Amino acid sequence: MLRAGVIGCGYWGPNLIRNFLENDATDVVQIADLSPESLHIMQKRYPALEITTAAEGLIANPALDMVVIATPVSMHFPLARMALEEGKHVFLEKPMTASSREALELVELAERKGLAIFVDHTFLFTGAVRKLKELVVSGELGDIQYVDSTRMNLGLYQHDVSVIWDIGPHDVSILNYLCAAEPEHVSSVAMSHLDTQYDIAYVLLRYGSLLAHLTLSWLAPVKVRQILIGGTKKMVVYDDLENIAKVKVYDCGAQVARTDVKEVRSMLVSYRRGDMYAPRLDNTEALKVEVDYIVKCLETGERDPVNGGRAGLAVVRAIEAAERSARAGGGFRGADTVGLAAEASHEARAGD
Repeated sequence: MLRAGVIGCGYWGPNLIRNFLENDATDVVQIADLSPESLHIMQKRYPALEITTAAEGLIANPALDMVVIATPVSMHFPLARMALEEGKHVFLEKPMTASSREALELVELAERKGLAIFVDHTFLFTGAVRKLKELVVSGELGDIQYVDSTRMNLGLYQHDVSVIWDIGPHDVSILNYLCAAEPEHVSSVAMSHLDTQYDIAYVLLRYGSLLAHLTLSWLAPVKVRQILIGGTKKMVVYDDLENIAKVKVYDCGAQVARTDVKEVRSMLVSYRRGDMYAPRLDNTEALKVEVDYIVKCLETGERDPVNGGRAGLAVVRAIEAAERSARAGGGFRGADTVGLAAEASHEARAGD
């Protein structure tokens, strides 16, 4: 039995508590929150829960194997570091930390202590995204040429992080998962209209020959969560707000044939417009699938989970590069694994 303590009972914390309690291999022993009212609401729902307003006390609880952190991102690093120092596994809400330097320090600390870090990139465990991964790996789509993602709504406005940090991790985690890689370069332009934080942003990420474009906004009249994937064989539309057919696969595309390579005007483009089908998806709650996956990883000793510390670090690196690019006016920023990891490590050593 994996015994967990949950810090944070706000928007997402109750969902985490419920799923850890409902899993046969996990249990929630204690919860912590600064709000006594929130704690009592949760204890009324689950009377066996121990409650405390002191996160440090929960982390020090010897009865716990894992600390689940669902607080504002500014608290992720100090709480996670404390939990790792206490010899406990860590499950963090996204984004993993507020900087790649913090994320790298946590990853290195966990690896030294033989502990696991998991990051709650929930979309990776939805039936829709798992189906997208299956389509990519099987080769049914061919070579992926582009991804265009739109994630917008009217709010919820955050005053401590920009729209890039708030909702960008969803799309970056999905892209990294589908590509099994990190972006090589990141560029973005963004604007602030209501506060000092960016509330609308356009982000470009390059994965080799694949170009991905993200539209992120808190200032839209409608809610949109849609991803388009263009492959050399087939194309996909994933609409998360669809109730019946979230994923649609289109047998369409374009091919180029030249009758004379020396004459550009002889280049012929043929278009293929075939059938569309909507594959059957697993509708199991994503958080339930994720908790099952965490248990399996801990049982098998999985060293590189899809939502592990290294994966969380990769997402933070890309988001950090996008924010830097926006503040610099939109230039491309390197997001390579070795380069930024070395840079973060150097900065960490310099700060000690």
